[in-house]
Amino acid sequence: MTQTSQNFFKNFVEKSIDWAATLFGHTKKTAPQTARASETLGEIARLSPDEALFRIGSRVEGLYDAEAEERLERYGKNIVAREERKSAAQHILRLLVNPLNVMLLVLAATNFFFLDDFESGAIVSAMVVLSVSLCFIQEYRSDNAAEKLRAMVSTKASVLRGIPPGESPPENIGKEMRRSIRREIPIDELVPGDIIWLSAGDIIPADVRILSARDLFINQAALTGESLPIEKFPTLVEPAPKNFLELGNIAYMGSHVTSGTARAVTVTTGRETYFGSLAGSMIGRRQQTSFEKGINRFTWLMIRFMLVMVPLVFIINGFTKHNWMEAFIFAMSVAVGLTPEMLPMIVTVNLSKGALAMSRKKVIVKRLNSIQNFGAMDVLCTDKTGTLTQDKVIMKRCVDLSGNENDDVLNFAYLNSFYQTGLKNLLDIAVLEHVDVRKDLHIDDMAYALVDEIPFDFVRRRMSVVVNKRETQQHILICKGAVEEILSICTKGELYGEPFDMTLEHRNDMIKLASDLNEDGFRVIAVAHKDMPPEQTAYGVRDESDLILIGYIAFLDPPKETAREALAGLARYGVKVKILTGDNDIVTRKICKEVNLEIDNILLGGDIEQMTDEVLAQKVETTTVFAKLSPAQKARVIAALHRNNHVVGFLGDGINDGPALKAADVGVSVDTAADIAKESADIILLEKSLLVLEEGVIEGRKVFGNITKYIKMGASSNFGNMFSVIGASALLPFLPMLPIQVLTNNLLYDFSQTTIPTDHIDDEYLLKPRQWDIGHIARFMIFLGPISSIFDYVTYAVMYYGFGANTEATSSLFQTGWFVESILTQTLIIHIIRTNKIPFIESRASLALIFTSILICAIGIWLPESPFAHGLGFTHLPGVFWPIVGVIIFCYLILAHLMKNWFIRRFGWS
Repeated sequence: MTQTSQNFFKNFVEKSIDWAATLFGHTKKTAPQTARASETLGEIARLSPDEALFRIGSRVEGLYDAEAEERLERYGKNIVAREERKSAAQHILRLLVNPLNVMLLVLAATNFFFLDDFESGAIVSAMVVLSVSLCFIQEYRSDNAAEKLRAMVSTKASVLRGIPPGESPPENIGKEMRRSIRREIPIDELVPGDIIWLSAGDIIPADVRILSARDLFINQAALTGESLPIEKFPTLVEPAPKNFLELGNIAYMGSHVTSGTARAVTVTTGRETYFGSLAGSMIGRRQQTSFEKGINRFTWLMIRFMLVMVPLVFIINGFTKHNWMEAFIFAMSVAVGLTPEMLPMIVTVNLSKGALAMSRKKVIVKRLNSIQNFGAMDVLCTDKTGTLTQDKVIMKRCVDLSGNENDDVLNFAYLNSFYQTGLKNLLDIAVLEHVDVRKDLHIDDMAYALVDEIPFDFVRRRMSVVVNKRETQQHILICKGAVEEILSICTKGELYGEPFDMTLEHRNDMIKLASDLNEDGFRVIAVAHKDMPPEQTAYGVRDESDLILIGYIAFLDPPKETAREALAGLARYGVKVKILTGDNDIVTRKICKEVNLEIDNILLGGDIEQMTDEVLAQKVETTTVFAKLSPAQKARVIAALHRNNHVVGFLGDGINDGPALKAADVGVSVDTAADIAKESADIILLEKSLLVLEEGVIEGRKVFGNITKYIKMGASSNFGNMFSVIGASALLPFLPMLPIQVLTNNLLYDFSQTTIPTDHIDDEYLLKPRQWDIGHIARFMIFLGPISSIFDYVTYAVMYYGFGANTEATSSLFQTGWFVESILTQTLIIHIIRTNKIPFIESRASLALIFTSILICAIGIWLPESPFAHGLGFTHLPGVFWPIVGVIIFCYLILAHLMKNWFIRRFGWS
């Protein structure tokens, strides 16, 4: 089958689904909605903040709760089209409109209306109903389960809600907020007119108009592809830019804050946003994962075999039997038998089973396909904070430039952490937990007031606040951040209250002091200050110069007790752990040593910046720790691992982890992570632990193992049937099996496989990562498939010569004998293929799979003697047939096992 014909066929099916879905009320968003979104935002951008609030129907203190509830009812939830779920009717329709079911329905219609064979038509129709029903029940159940799990991960927005006149505000509200309450609400409850607060790490939850901002930088890469952040301002836009995405006072849903703070009013929500309109026009157009590509490649491999075999069977039977209608029906039945119609259900059941198993281990799977990627992962990249360490930072030391404890260093650090309005990290929280410092500085008595701040970003790796000391009316700029970055902007040092010029010797001493603290396992932050003119009210990065270094604050984040065990477990399952951190290499090296993570090599961000992609691809293979990385460098390391054909997982929870989470095959985050990290992740951990990841790897490999069992069984069986059916069609004066018998055989065979998702996986199979290898599956099919044909031909000979079933009058006996042998061998072969060990002795299947195997074998033996025998074209089998067929089956299973063992020694086991 050519690529062109494949594409035509797939496009035809997709268009048929879209057309049919429209009948059920499912329509896609179109370009006019995007134009409407841009027109609304363009109008708001040309208004002043006060005019914009009036136009939207809001106020500075925010909407009242009653107003918000009324607008939520009017505009609906703040959910874009990608969140919509298909109705039951749409779901069933999608399952019906596929090549297999179309073929079955054509076959059923032919039997009903042209051949008057109502029994055959009824069985074919029953196959469609059963197949669609099973798939629908399992997929719908898994969708519901995934929806409940996703609901556990809530992304929230910080909104300002007004207090209606006549109502008393809560007692704990400060004087400046007497008529408002700042509240965290789920982003799907956000409505037009809500006043929201934004800071570093926040996802923009809707299309919003900036009312006020401080050094606000927004990353719009999700909408524009431009990776560099764009600064946004509250000022009016006039004239309007050519591209409305360049509106300087509008922030768009789908983008996120990289640095700075802002207050904004919500303009549009949900489908009415620009992002929502784009999402609505691209429903179902998600990029395929490697897992989906593997499934599709196998499906088309089977379809190619079918497209070769079915016309051949039709032509051979037509010329030899001279009944072209009968040949057509038989060929269609063979096509049904060759098609892997149970594959979607087997895949879905396995993935949903894995997701539910992970949910019991405090893991939320947002995207079902990521389960298999979890199992295929052979490299896990992670930050050390919270994974190798306890994620509970304690401030242990505050030292001056001589290395002695100094309260002044602590006081300046406290003022910086207290007055910053951006995202407070664990280090800030550790500083602020020193309650005595707050009391000593008289913060509650308004001894200081915030003048301005210069927010943190991951390029400068520092942040500054400017405070006014009311007693002297002196403005003080206080800066804290990474040691190297702070030293680069300091020209003086201060010791015992006396400043001095910073010489090269002094700098070397300061670097050594920080290194000594690092080697003791401390994370070190430098603190500097500078007096500023009291008349200055606005500050920027340019003011971070000529500072005075006063000392360091040192933090301790002890290793987790479970880290050693978890790393040993991941290594046992063939997963290499690499550390990607923004922290320095000295602290990282010490932590790795304490948890027994062997370090082959360390690369710094500065070194990576100088490397070409080819050189980096070589270096990542021998490097364990990547330190002092920027967000872009983390993503680049993952891309280099991909270039070397690794399946990469990334565990991160910070603002700077968003690019890496998206770049990885499976992104893992935690429920306490920054919004952008949670939204980018495929899997959310309710407990940040490497032990949980080990369990996820095992579960992923179980899922993949059970899926490949079905695929190997179906591929080898279908390939063997091709030889059996073609040979029988050419040699026999009658059909080797009636169409109704082929369909019944296929129906029973499919049912026997429905319990594969419950099966056990051998421990040895779980020890290494597993990836799709269609070439390996094709080789397995070629070597194992013909084994079944050998014993089919033996059965032919027994029936033809031994029992005299060699004429049209005795064809029913031949067909009955081959039907019984076929259903028994196909059902039992799963127990050979499911394991690389000796079946039933060294490795036993699950009770459910054993039960369905016994049940289907019993039904296959019973049918020729049942009340349905005549309708199905069966006849009584002589007693001597049963020991003969028993020997045939036993020999088949032995030979198949020996061939499997040879195959494993020659090609391995995938």
